[in-house]
Amino acid sequence: MRLDIYRRAEHDGKFSYLAVPESRNIPNEATNTDWEVEARAFEVDDDAEKIEDYDIEHLSEQIAEKGYAVTALH
Repeated sequence: MRLDIYRRAEHDGKFSYLAVPESRNIPNEATNTDWEVEARAFEVDDDAEKIEDYDIEHLSEQIAEKGYAVTALH
C-alpha cells in the first residue's frame, strides 16, 4: 500500500506523523492542525502493522477505523 505521510512540529523538536492512503485528502478531523508533507507514495506492505520510522503503530487498524493513522502518543 502507498501512503502520503505528513508531519507537524511538537515540543522539544519532536514531530507527530499522519499517514493517509495515497491521493486521499487529510480527513476533516485532522485538518485543524498544520500538517506538512513529509513523504508522498511511501510504500509499505499491505499487512504492515507499524511504520517504525514515523512511530506509527496499529497501522491497518487505524486506517480501517479512521481512514488515517497517527503517531503513537507516549
